[in-house]
Amino acid sequence: MDTLFNLTDLLTWAIVIVIFLGIVLPQMFKIMREYERAVVFRLGKFHMTKGPGLIILIPFIDKIERVDLRVLTINVDKQEVITKDNVTVHVDAITFFRVVDAEKAIINVEQYYVATTWLAQTTLRSVLGQAELDELLSERDKINKQIQEIIDQHTDPWGIKVVTVEVRDVTLPQSMQRAMARQAEMERERRAKIINAQGEFQAAAKLVEAGKMIENTPVALQLRFLQTMQEISGESSSHTFLPLPMNFLDAFRPTITDDSGRKVSAAMDPKDVDMDDSGLDATGGPSKTRKKKGESGGSKSKGSGSGSSKSGGSKKK
Repeated sequence: MDTLFNLTDLLTWAIVIVIFLGIVLPQMFKIMREYERAVVFRLGKFHMTKGPGLIILIPFIDKIERVDLRVLTINVDKQEVITKDNVTVHVDAITFFRVVDAEKAIINVEQYYVATTWLAQTTLRSVLGQAELDELLSERDKINKQIQEIIDQHTDPWGIKVVTVEVRDVTLPQSMQRAMARQAEMERERRAKIINAQGEFQAAAKLVEAGKMIENTPVALQLRFLQTMQEISGESSSHTFLPLPMNFLDAFRPTITDDSGRKVSAAMDPKDVDMDDSGLDATGGPSKTRKKKGESGGSKSKGSGSGSSKSGGSKKK
């Protein structure tokens, strides 16, 4: 009987020890992962930060708070924002942050994740309300950096570092989208007209240069004429070309005889032509009473010369 009682007592103590160890050991030993830290409170006061690996605690005296040091993501829900130029837009963003000081993240703020989320929403509405629509659409990197700096400044006492902030989507009203589409279309038309005008200007400049070259070398005009005929004849057309020399029409022009007895074209310079009061005939064309200054002057001089000779002769007689 004594042996039976001893075995019963031994079994009882063994069960008690097992239960005690089952309760105490989990409170005494903790294993922290590489990206975790344990903020230890002893009797309610901050003691130290431990981890990663195995840490030993005093059961029922030490309490810990686990802190994740990995980069966390906050999805800022779509916010209705009125920009500086009174345009209503819907904007959502995403924020990346991480804890750099586990002690501050637990002691200085109740729930750092929730607090950072609400701060990101408030900062997003505040910053976008100070920007115009064109700035929001074209300078998004600048706005992202500004939001990041503001959030980082407010979360620094919490031991939180904001990695980046990205404005993800900007939704515009339908009327504003149509107006912007018209504006973009007009801008493209303006650029097309400018490019066309520049092309015309450059083409005109090249034509002027070509004209000067042809003026210095008249044979080039004949070569260009033959080249044009070759290009047109190569196409499938029913045109017939009769090549004529460039001076073919000179034979039909009136000619005069110069002082040396050589026949030249009678092309008249407008400066060498005397015009009557109207300068035009009844049909509105050039008057037929125009005469060359040289011919009229010559006739006058001849008349005056003969008169002087006659008078001289009469006097001698």
